[in-house]
Amino acid sequence: MSRALLVLAPHTDDAELGCGGSIARLAEEGWDIHVAAFSNAEQSLPPGSPKDRLEREMRTALAELGVASSNIYQHHFPVRLFSENRQAILDTIIGLRNQVRPNMLMIPSSHDVHQDHSTVHREALRAFRECSIWGYELPWNHMVTETIGFMRLERRHVDRKMSALRCYESQMELARPYFQDEVMVGLAAVRGVQIKAPYAEAFEVLRSVI
Repeated sequence: MSRALLVLAPHTDDAELGCGGSIARLAEEGWDIHVAAFSNAEQSLPPGSPKDRLEREMRTALAELGVASSNIYQHHFPVRLFSENRQAILDTIIGLRNQVRPNMLMIPSSHDVHQDHSTVHREALRAFRECSIWGYELPWNHMVTETIGFMRLERRHVDRKMSALRCYESQMELARPYFQDEVMVGLAAVRGVQIKAPYAEAFEVLRSVI
């Protein structure tokens, strides 16, 4: 029986940064992967860029991870104003729940201090009660990190994650430090050491449904 994963990304690139290796592994194992981004983050583009540049980069990046184009959902809530659109975001998440009916949900961790990320986190918990929920880590947004759930990764999964991140040429131009290979590969290696695996991604386990 097919298993479905739904990843909620407040902004384009959050899914790849937070759980790109896990997406690559689960896609390889035959899971039906769905990714929803709630903003195309046009404010985070280099000057003069087309407004849809990050959206196009996201679609290319997710294809690198094995996500079908038909399973990518792009929404256009304004950055840093998610809390003002809380009900519309909840309604969007409920629509995704009813459409995808996932076995597993991946969302920003409860320790993520970014205001948009915390809104998506809270509204996802309101909407989902029937599936496992894991919170992915974006350490630059965290004061505290919980590492209770782990996804074992092989080097090929990490390499696919890095290939996906390199599709975000706009963010490379802006020299985002967390897009550097040594940061992402190093984090995956550290998480792997914690569970005696080559590499891993770590998660906050918010709900486990078996």
